[in-house]
Amino acid sequence: MRLNAYLARAGVASRRKADDLIKAGRVAVNGRPGQLNTFVQQHDVVEVDGKRVEKQRLAYLLLNKPRDTVTTASDPQGRTTVVDLVPAATRVVPVGRLDVDTTGALLLTNDGELAHRLAHPRYGVEKTYVVEVEGEPTDATLEQLQAGVELDDGATAPAKARRLTKNVLELTIHEGRNRQVKRMLEAVGHPVTRLHRSEYAGLDVAGLEPGEWRELTRDEVERLRHGS
Repeated sequence: MRLNAYLARAGVASRRKADDLIKAGRVAVNGRPGQLNTFVQQHDVVEVDGKRVEKQRLAYLLLNKPRDTVTTASDPQGRTTVVDLVPAATRVVPVGRLDVDTTGALLLTNDGELAHRLAHPRYGVEKTYVVEVEGEPTDATLEQLQAGVELDDGATAPAKARRLTKNVLELTIHEGRNRQVKRMLEAVGHPVTRLHRSEYAGLDVAGLEPGEWRELTRDEVERLRHGS
Protein backbone atom coordinates (compact mmCIF):
# COMPACT_ATOMS: atom_id res chain seq x y z
CA MET A 1 0.00 0.00 0.00
CA ARG A 2 1.08 3.58 -0.58
CA LEU A 3 2.99 5.18 2.30
CA ASN A 4 0.38 7.83 3.08
CA ALA A 5 -2.32 5.16 3.28
CA TYR A 6 -0.12 3.10 5.60
CA LEU A 7 0.32 6.08 7.94
CA ALA A 8 -3.42 6.68 7.92
CA ARG A 9 -4.05 3.02 8.79
CA ALA A 10 -1.52 3.37 11.61
CA GLY A 11 -3.52 6.24 13.06
CA VAL A 12 -0.69 8.73 12.57
CA ALA A 13 -2.57 11.23 10.42
CA SER A 14 -4.99 11.59 7.55
CA ARG A 15 -3.58 10.84 4.10
CA ARG A 16 -3.26 14.54 3.32
CA LYS A 17 -1.41 15.27 6.56
CA ALA A 18 0.69 12.14 6.05
CA ASP A 19 1.84 13.61 2.75
CA ASP A 20 3.05 16.67 4.66
CA LEU A 21 4.99 14.47 7.07
CA ILE A 22 6.60 12.63 4.16
CA LYS A 23 7.54 15.84 2.35
CA ALA A 24 9.02 17.19 5.57
CA GLY A 25 11.39 14.21 5.71
CA ARG A 26 9.95 12.90 8.98
CA VAL A 27 9.07 9.44 7.62
CA ALA A 28 11.55 6.64 6.96
CA VAL A 29 11.02 3.25 5.34
CA ASN A 30 13.70 0.66 6.11
CA GLY A 31 15.97 3.46 7.29
CA ARG A 32 15.64 5.58 4.16
CA PRO A 33 13.55 8.73 3.67
CA GLY A 34 10.08 7.89 2.44
CA GLN A 35 8.72 9.44 -0.75
CA LEU A 36 5.16 10.28 -1.79
CA ASN A 37 5.23 7.36 -4.25
CA THR A 38 6.75 4.84 -1.82
CA PHE A 39 4.85 1.57 -1.50
CA VAL A 40 5.03 -0.29 1.80
CA GLN A 41 5.35 -4.08 1.74
CA GLN A 42 4.39 -6.45 4.54
CA HIS A 43 7.84 -6.70 6.13
CA ASP A 44 8.94 -3.07 5.69
CA VAL A 45 9.79 -1.01 8.77
CA VAL A 46 8.13 2.40 8.83
CA GLU A 47 9.20 5.10 11.29
CA VAL A 48 7.95 8.61 12.01
CA ASP A 49 10.41 10.87 13.83
CA GLY A 50 12.44 7.76 14.63
CA LYS A 51 9.56 5.83 16.19
CA ARG A 52 8.23 2.69 14.52
CA VAL A 53 4.58 2.66 13.50
CA GLU A 54 2.39 -0.25 12.48
CA LYS A 55 -0.96 -0.61 10.80
CA GLN A 56 -4.02 -0.86 13.00
CA ARG A 57 -6.49 -3.63 12.40
CA LEU A 58 -9.28 -2.72 10.03
CA ALA A 59 -12.36 -1.50 11.87
CA TYR A 60 -15.93 -1.03 10.66
CA LEU A 61 -18.36 0.72 12.99
CA LEU A 62 -22.01 1.65 12.50
CA LEU A 63 -23.10 4.65 14.59
CA ASN A 64 -26.60 5.94 15.24
CA LYS A 65 -25.58 9.59 14.97
CA PRO A 66 -27.39 11.84 17.45
CA ARG A 67 -28.38 15.45 16.82
CA ASP A 68 -25.89 18.23 17.47
CA THR A 69 -22.81 16.19 16.56
CA VAL A 70 -20.63 17.06 13.60
CA THR A 71 -19.52 14.53 11.01
CA THR A 72 -15.79 15.21 11.19
CA ALA A 73 -12.81 13.80 13.04
CA SER A 74 -12.21 17.10 14.86
CA ASP A 75 -13.97 20.44 15.19
CA PRO A 76 -12.28 23.82 15.66
CA GLN A 77 -15.37 25.09 17.49
CA GLY A 78 -15.06 22.37 20.10
CA ARG A 79 -18.35 20.66 19.26
CA THR A 80 -18.83 16.93 19.81
CA THR A 81 -17.83 14.95 16.72
CA VAL A 82 -18.94 11.50 15.62
CA VAL A 83 -15.39 10.25 16.25
CA ASP A 84 -15.73 11.30 19.90
CA LEU A 85 -18.57 8.76 20.24
CA VAL A 86 -16.62 5.66 19.18
CA PRO A 87 -13.55 3.96 20.74
CA ALA A 88 -10.38 6.01 20.43
CA ALA A 89 -8.09 2.98 20.30
CA THR A 90 -8.56 2.62 16.55
CA ARG A 91 -8.49 5.69 14.33
CA VAL A 92 -11.58 5.72 12.10
CA VAL A 93 -13.18 8.40 9.98
CA PRO A 94 -16.78 8.85 8.83
CA VAL A 95 -17.84 7.71 5.37
CA GLY A 96 -19.74 10.60 3.87
CA ARG A 97 -21.43 13.29 5.90
CA LEU A 98 -24.61 14.00 7.80
CA ASP A 99 -25.65 17.53 8.78
CA VAL A 100 -25.27 18.47 12.43
CA ASP A 101 -29.04 18.24 12.99
CA THR A 102 -29.49 15.00 10.99
CA THR A 103 -29.56 11.71 12.90
CA GLY A 104 -29.12 8.08 11.96
CA ALA A 105 -26.92 5.54 10.22
CA LEU A 106 -23.29 6.55 9.76
CA LEU A 107 -20.42 4.22 8.91
CA LEU A 108 -16.93 4.88 10.28
CA THR A 109 -13.88 2.92 9.16
CA ASN A 110 -10.13 3.01 8.57
CA ASP A 111 -10.50 0.95 5.40
CA GLY A 112 -9.72 3.67 2.89
CA GLU A 113 -10.39 1.52 -0.16
CA LEU A 114 -13.89 0.58 1.01
CA ALA A 115 -14.65 4.15 2.12
CA HIS A 116 -13.72 5.41 -1.34
CA ARG A 117 -15.91 2.79 -2.98
CA LEU A 118 -18.93 3.63 -0.86
CA ALA A 119 -18.54 7.38 -1.36
CA HIS A 120 -18.04 7.22 -5.14
CA PRO A 121 -21.17 8.15 -7.14
CA ARG A 122 -20.48 5.35 -9.62
CA TYR A 123 -21.54 2.70 -7.12
CA GLY A 124 -24.90 4.29 -6.30
CA VAL A 125 -25.00 3.32 -2.63
CA GLU A 126 -28.60 3.51 -1.37
CA LYS A 127 -29.47 5.74 1.57
CA THR A 128 -32.94 5.70 3.16
CA TYR A 129 -34.29 8.62 5.15
CA VAL A 130 -37.34 9.20 7.32
CA VAL A 131 -38.27 12.81 6.65
CA GLU A 132 -40.67 14.97 8.66
CA VAL A 133 -41.78 17.97 6.63
CA GLU A 134 -43.93 21.08 6.78
CA GLY A 135 -47.40 20.60 5.27
CA GLU A 136 -48.92 17.43 3.89
CA PRO A 137 -47.33 16.11 0.68
CA THR A 138 -49.80 14.92 -1.94
CA ASP A 139 -49.57 11.93 -4.25
CA ALA A 140 -48.42 14.34 -6.94
CA THR A 141 -45.54 15.42 -4.68
CA LEU A 142 -44.50 11.81 -4.19
CA GLU A 143 -44.53 11.33 -7.96
CA GLN A 144 -42.27 14.38 -8.33
CA LEU A 145 -39.76 12.93 -5.88
CA GLN A 146 -39.91 9.54 -7.57
CA ALA A 147 -39.31 11.02 -11.02
CA GLY A 148 -36.51 13.38 -10.00
CA VAL A 149 -36.48 16.98 -8.83
CA GLU A 150 -34.83 19.90 -10.59
CA LEU A 151 -32.20 21.52 -8.33
CA ASP A 152 -29.72 24.30 -8.99
CA ASP A 153 -27.04 21.70 -9.80
CA GLY A 154 -29.28 19.66 -12.10
CA ALA A 155 -32.10 17.17 -11.83
CA THR A 156 -31.85 14.43 -9.22
CA ALA A 157 -32.04 10.78 -10.20
CA PRO A 158 -35.34 8.97 -9.65
CA ALA A 159 -35.91 8.14 -5.98
CA LYS A 160 -38.13 5.81 -4.00
CA ALA A 161 -40.71 7.74 -1.97
CA ARG A 162 -43.64 6.70 0.15
CA ARG A 163 -45.83 8.31 2.79
CA LEU A 164 -45.55 7.05 6.39
CA THR A 165 -47.93 9.57 7.97
CA LYS A 166 -49.55 12.75 6.69
CA ASN A 167 -46.33 14.77 7.10
CA VAL A 168 -43.65 12.04 7.29
CA LEU A 169 -42.11 10.43 4.22
CA GLU A 170 -39.60 7.68 3.59
CA LEU A 171 -37.17 8.61 0.82
CA THR A 172 -34.46 6.42 -0.69
CA ILE A 173 -31.78 7.96 -2.90
CA HIS A 174 -28.51 6.73 -4.38
CA GLU A 175 -26.75 10.02 -5.00
CA GLY A 176 -24.60 11.94 -2.55
CA ARG A 177 -25.14 15.60 -3.26
CA ASN A 178 -24.72 18.13 -0.49
CA ARG A 179 -27.92 18.45 1.60
CA GLN A 180 -29.76 16.62 -1.16
CA VAL A 181 -32.83 15.42 0.74
CA LYS A 182 -33.43 18.82 2.32
CA ARG A 183 -33.06 20.53 -1.04
CA MET A 184 -35.40 18.07 -2.78
CA LEU A 185 -38.16 18.58 -0.25
CA GLU A 186 -37.73 22.33 -0.26
CA ALA A 187 -37.97 22.29 -4.07
CA VAL A 188 -41.37 20.57 -3.93
CA GLY A 189 -42.68 22.96 -1.29
CA HIS A 190 -42.25 20.95 1.90
CA PRO A 191 -39.21 22.08 3.92
CA VAL A 192 -37.72 19.45 6.23
CA THR A 193 -38.30 19.83 9.96
CA ARG A 194 -36.57 16.60 11.03
CA LEU A 195 -34.30 14.21 9.12
CA HIS A 196 -33.18 10.72 10.11
CA ARG A 197 -31.15 8.31 7.97
CA SER A 198 -32.63 4.93 8.83
CA GLU A 199 -30.47 2.88 6.49
CA TYR A 200 -27.13 3.19 4.69
CA ALA A 201 -25.95 0.63 2.13
CA GLY A 202 -28.33 -1.94 3.60
CA LEU A 203 -27.24 -1.28 7.19
CA ASP A 204 -29.89 -0.05 9.61
CA VAL A 205 -29.68 1.32 13.13
CA ALA A 206 -32.45 -0.81 14.61
CA GLY A 207 -31.63 -1.52 18.26
CA LEU A 208 -29.11 1.31 18.53
CA GLU A 209 -30.00 4.29 20.68
CA PRO A 210 -28.75 7.72 19.53
CA GLY A 211 -25.01 7.82 20.17
CA GLU A 212 -24.67 4.03 20.31
CA TRP A 213 -22.58 2.05 17.84
CA ARG A 214 -21.77 -1.53 16.90
CA GLU A 215 -19.12 -3.33 14.88
CA LEU A 216 -20.16 -4.72 11.52
CA THR A 217 -20.19 -8.47 11.08
CA ARG A 218 -17.83 -10.16 8.66
CA ASP A 219 -20.75 -10.88 6.32
CA GLU A 220 -21.80 -7.23 6.35
CA VAL A 221 -18.27 -6.10 5.47
CA GLU A 222 -18.06 -8.59 2.61
CA ARG A 223 -21.42 -7.44 1.30
CA LEU A 224 -20.26 -3.82 1.32
CA ARG A 225 -17.07 -4.76 -0.51
CA HIS A 226 -18.87 -6.65 -3.23
CA GLY A 227 -21.96 -4.47 -3.48
CA SER A 228 -24.41 -7.33 -2.99
